[in-house]
Amino acid sequence: MNAIFRRRSIRKYTDEQVSEELLEKIIRAGMAAPSAGNEQPWHFVIITDEKILKEIPKFHPYSSMLPGAKVAIAVCADLNLQRYDGYWVQDCSAATQNMLLMVDELGLGSVWLGVYPTEERVIGMKKLLNLPDNIIPFSILPIGYPGEKKEPVDRFDKSRIHWNIW
Repeated sequence: MNAIFRRRSIRKYTDEQVSEELLEKIIRAGMAAPSAGNEQPWHFVIITDEKILKEIPKFHPYSSMLPGAKVAIAVCADLNLQRYDGYWVQDCSAATQNMLLMVDELGLGSVWLGVYPTEERVIGMKKLLNLPDNIIPFSILPIGYPGEKKEPVDRFDKSRIHWNIW
Protein backbone atom coordinates (compact mmCIF):
# COMPACT_ATOMS: atom_id res chain seq x y z
CA MET A 1 0.00 0.00 0.00
CA ASN A 2 2.90 2.35 0.64
CA ALA A 3 3.82 2.38 -3.05
CA ILE A 4 0.33 3.60 -3.98
CA PHE A 5 0.64 6.71 -1.82
CA ARG A 6 4.40 7.20 -2.26
CA ARG A 7 4.52 6.87 -6.08
CA ARG A 8 5.25 10.16 -7.83
CA SER A 9 6.03 11.12 -11.42
CA ILE A 10 9.82 11.26 -11.73
CA ARG A 11 11.32 13.06 -14.73
CA LYS A 12 15.00 13.29 -13.71
CA TYR A 13 17.32 10.30 -13.44
CA THR A 14 20.87 9.47 -12.41
CA ASP A 15 23.35 7.80 -14.78
CA GLU A 16 23.07 4.45 -12.97
CA GLN A 17 21.90 1.67 -15.29
CA VAL A 18 18.76 -0.35 -14.51
CA SER A 19 19.49 -4.07 -14.60
CA GLU A 20 17.65 -6.58 -16.81
CA GLU A 21 16.59 -8.35 -13.61
CA LEU A 22 14.76 -5.23 -12.40
CA LEU A 23 13.22 -4.63 -15.83
CA GLU A 24 11.86 -8.18 -15.80
CA LYS A 25 10.31 -7.60 -12.35
CA ILE A 26 8.64 -4.47 -13.68
CA ILE A 27 7.23 -6.28 -16.71
CA ARG A 28 6.10 -9.22 -14.54
CA ALA A 29 4.10 -6.69 -12.51
CA GLY A 30 2.56 -5.39 -15.73
CA MET A 31 1.63 -8.89 -16.84
CA ALA A 32 -0.01 -9.54 -13.45
CA ALA A 33 -2.66 -6.89 -14.20
CA PRO A 34 -6.28 -7.89 -14.73
CA SER A 35 -7.61 -7.87 -18.29
CA ALA A 36 -11.00 -8.27 -19.96
CA GLY A 37 -11.69 -11.95 -20.47
CA ASN A 38 -8.15 -12.61 -19.16
CA GLU A 39 -6.88 -12.06 -22.69
CA GLN A 40 -3.78 -10.13 -21.61
CA PRO A 41 -3.55 -8.24 -24.93
CA TRP A 42 -0.23 -6.60 -24.17
CA HIS A 43 3.33 -6.62 -25.43
CA PHE A 44 6.24 -4.66 -24.00
CA VAL A 45 9.12 -3.09 -25.92
CA ILE A 46 12.23 -2.39 -23.84
CA ILE A 47 14.06 0.58 -25.37
CA THR A 48 17.73 1.06 -24.53
CA ASP A 49 18.96 2.46 -27.86
CA GLU A 50 19.90 6.09 -27.22
CA LYS A 51 19.03 7.02 -30.82
CA ILE A 52 15.47 5.75 -30.38
CA LEU A 53 15.09 7.50 -27.01
CA LYS A 54 16.20 10.78 -28.64
CA GLU A 55 13.73 10.40 -31.53
CA ILE A 56 10.58 10.10 -29.41
CA PRO A 57 10.57 13.75 -28.20
CA LYS A 58 10.40 14.83 -31.85
CA PHE A 59 6.75 13.69 -31.99
CA HIS A 60 5.87 13.37 -28.27
CA PRO A 61 6.00 16.85 -26.68
CA TYR A 62 6.08 15.62 -23.06
CA SER A 63 8.89 13.09 -23.38
CA SER A 64 12.04 15.22 -23.20
CA MET A 65 13.27 13.24 -20.16
CA LEU A 66 13.54 9.97 -22.12
CA PRO A 67 17.21 10.23 -23.16
CA GLY A 68 18.15 10.90 -19.54
CA ALA A 69 16.44 7.74 -18.36
CA LYS A 70 18.67 5.40 -20.41
CA VAL A 71 15.83 2.84 -20.63
CA ALA A 72 12.12 2.97 -21.30
CA ILE A 73 9.34 0.44 -21.70
CA ALA A 74 6.64 0.92 -24.30
CA VAL A 75 3.36 -0.76 -23.36
CA CYS A 76 1.56 -1.91 -26.49
CA ALA A 77 -1.74 -3.62 -27.25
CA ASP A 78 -2.14 -6.51 -29.65
CA LEU A 79 -5.55 -6.08 -31.29
CA ASN A 80 -5.47 -9.74 -32.34
CA LEU A 81 -5.51 -10.79 -28.68
CA GLN A 82 -8.53 -8.80 -27.54
CA ARG A 83 -11.74 -10.72 -26.94
CA TYR A 84 -13.86 -7.67 -26.13
CA ASP A 85 -13.40 -4.85 -28.62
CA GLY A 86 -11.82 -1.73 -27.15
CA TYR A 87 -11.16 -3.05 -23.65
CA TRP A 88 -7.44 -3.23 -24.42
CA VAL A 89 -7.26 0.41 -23.29
CA GLN A 90 -8.31 -0.56 -19.78
CA ASP A 91 -6.09 -3.64 -19.85
CA CYS A 92 -3.00 -1.65 -20.84
CA SER A 93 -3.87 1.03 -18.28
CA ALA A 94 -3.91 -1.59 -15.53
CA ALA A 95 -0.59 -3.01 -16.74
CA THR A 96 0.96 0.48 -16.87
CA GLN A 97 -0.18 1.31 -13.34
CA ASN A 98 1.10 -2.02 -11.99
CA MET A 99 4.45 -1.30 -13.57
CA LEU A 100 4.61 2.20 -12.06
CA LEU A 101 3.93 0.75 -8.61
CA MET A 102 6.66 -1.88 -9.05
CA VAL A 103 9.08 0.82 -10.24
CA ASP A 104 8.50 2.67 -6.97
CA GLU A 105 8.76 -0.52 -4.92
CA LEU A 106 12.19 -1.20 -6.48
CA GLY A 107 13.46 2.28 -5.57
CA LEU A 108 13.35 3.48 -9.17
CA GLY A 109 11.49 6.36 -10.77
CA SER A 110 9.22 6.74 -13.79
CA VAL A 111 6.41 8.78 -15.28
CA TRP A 112 3.42 7.68 -17.37
CA LEU A 113 3.79 9.11 -20.87
CA GLY A 114 0.56 8.67 -22.79
CA VAL A 115 0.80 7.69 -26.43
CA TYR A 116 -2.68 6.45 -27.36
CA PRO A 117 -5.09 8.01 -28.43
CA THR A 118 -3.01 10.91 -29.83
CA GLU A 119 -2.64 9.99 -33.51
CA GLU A 120 0.70 11.76 -34.06
CA ARG A 121 2.25 9.87 -31.13
CA VAL A 122 0.76 6.52 -32.17
CA ILE A 123 2.00 6.89 -35.74
CA GLY A 124 5.42 8.09 -34.58
CA MET A 125 5.89 5.16 -32.20
CA LYS A 126 4.61 2.60 -34.71
CA LYS A 127 7.10 3.82 -37.30
CA LEU A 128 10.02 4.24 -34.89
CA LEU A 129 9.61 0.80 -33.27
CA ASN A 130 8.59 -0.96 -36.50
CA LEU A 131 5.33 -2.16 -34.93
CA PRO A 132 3.03 -4.44 -36.95
CA ASP A 133 -0.41 -3.11 -37.95
CA ASN A 134 -2.19 -5.01 -35.16
CA ILE A 135 0.05 -3.50 -32.43
CA ILE A 136 -0.99 -0.16 -30.90
CA PRO A 137 1.50 1.73 -28.69
CA PHE A 138 -0.34 2.79 -25.54
CA SER A 139 2.18 4.30 -23.11
CA ILE A 140 5.88 4.80 -22.51
CA LEU A 141 7.57 4.52 -19.12
CA PRO A 142 11.04 6.04 -18.84
CA ILE A 143 12.74 4.15 -16.01
CA GLY A 144 15.77 5.06 -13.96
CA TYR A 145 17.19 5.76 -10.56
CA PRO A 146 15.56 8.99 -9.36
CA GLY A 147 17.54 12.16 -9.81
CA GLU A 148 14.91 14.08 -7.87
CA LYS A 149 12.98 13.54 -4.66
CA LYS A 150 9.27 14.25 -4.41
CA GLU A 151 7.29 13.95 -1.23
CA PRO A 152 3.98 12.03 -1.21
CA VAL A 153 0.88 14.12 -1.88
CA ASP A 154 -2.54 13.45 -0.38
CA ARG A 155 -5.02 13.87 -3.24
CA PHE A 156 -8.06 12.69 -1.31
CA ASP A 157 -11.07 14.91 -2.08
CA LYS A 158 -14.27 14.03 -0.25
CA SER A 159 -16.29 16.22 -2.64
CA ARG A 160 -15.65 13.62 -5.38
CA ILE A 161 -17.49 10.87 -3.48
CA HIS A 162 -21.18 10.24 -4.17
CA TRP A 163 -23.37 7.68 -2.42
CA ASN A 164 -25.97 5.78 -4.42
CA ILE A 165 -26.87 8.75 -6.69
CA TRP A 166 -25.13 11.93 -7.81
